[in-house]
Amino acid sequence: MNLHEYQSKAILQRYGVAIPRGYMAETLAQAQEVITKLSAETGSEKCVVKAQIHAGGRGKGGGVKLASNATEAMARATDILGMQLITPQTGAQGKKVHKLLIEENVYQPGASEPKEFYMSIMLDRAKGCNLIMASTEGGMNIEEVAESHPEKIIKEWIDPRVGLQDFQARKVAFALGLEGQGFKEGVAFVKALYKAYMEADASMFEINPMLKTSDNRILAADAKIDLDDNSMYRHADLLAMRDLNEEDPLEVEAKASDLNYVKLDGNVGCMVNGAGLAMATMDIIKISGGEPANFLDVGGGANAKTVEAGFRIILKDPNVKAILINIFGGIVRCDRVANGVVEAYKVIGDIKIPIIVRLQGTNAAEGAKIIDESGLKVFSATTLKEAADRVKQVLA
Repeated sequence: MNLHEYQSKAILQRYGVAIPRGYMAETLAQAQEVITKLSAETGSEKCVVKAQIHAGGRGKGGGVKLASNATEAMARATDILGMQLITPQTGAQGKKVHKLLIEENVYQPGASEPKEFYMSIMLDRAKGCNLIMASTEGGMNIEEVAESHPEKIIKEWIDPRVGLQDFQARKVAFALGLEGQGFKEGVAFVKALYKAYMEADASMFEINPMLKTSDNRILAADAKIDLDDNSMYRHADLLAMRDLNEEDPLEVEAKASDLNYVKLDGNVGCMVNGAGLAMATMDIIKISGGEPANFLDVGGGANAKTVEAGFRIILKDPNVKAILINIFGGIVRCDRVANGVVEAYKVIGDIKIPIIVRLQGTNAAEGAKIIDESGLKVFSATTLKEAADRVKQVLA
């Protein structure tokens, strides 16, 4: 589950990770209140107005703007709130901005120049350890840094049996070139960040940039947190942060029906029980000359209700020209699935695109007979080749 920047920073603050002072606003009236409040608290009208969407590259798209006074801050808020923000990660359609984060400007001149760093924590599956990754090249795309200057990527693996050790936090701070008060704050920052990562059951923390201010404070100037969906049953407070406006409506609907659905850009919808079989089905569609329009796993207990929900979701995609249902009857009997397909077809009604149903396993022959005798525009297949040939025929 992805979080907005303001939500990510709220989590960090709970664990003692330093962040800039700032507040979220959903309306221009709230933005005005925040600007006034922030000015009173900081003694300065200088601030930064940030669009809150689940995508990186907001600054490149015009979603992050500096303001030197309250009037300019309101003008920035007016421009950004409600805009369709296009970034390298949103695609050409962009995302509508429903929320703003208005923060103090921490890039103030002083005894030394502010310095940006990069820091992230994630699971290294190959090593079975959490990985702290840092770089002196903050504010940049870390993939570009890794490609052009791999020597500037600092990696520290954390043994899960003992957790983060003090010497490792110091090692990271040393490697970033921090000194004096900045070093002390850097060590504390790393330790607090790792504690937050573990206790939030996160799959990734990314702080870019991690900022050393002109007075040697270490702050999370930006923050991105991805939470592990499988842990949300024990984090009701974090689950409440889910923003459905930022998610694909079809994926939200699928989740409500306990379906695993991911929208793709193809023309053949697929409905399968089992992730591995779903991947094989997508291969079949490609071999037949089509392109998969989605990944949809109805799970081991496919029935009329789940099939109907799957149909409705797939049919909402205007690009779908055919549907391939590929079911292996192990836990579930194929005749029950076939009856579910026929029942769902009749309930939905007026389905104008062809449907191919490939059933294999328990009672597969009975299931194929039910499909063939239904009188509906549904075609049965037994083997993978038959299914591929049927898809090719209906797309021709």
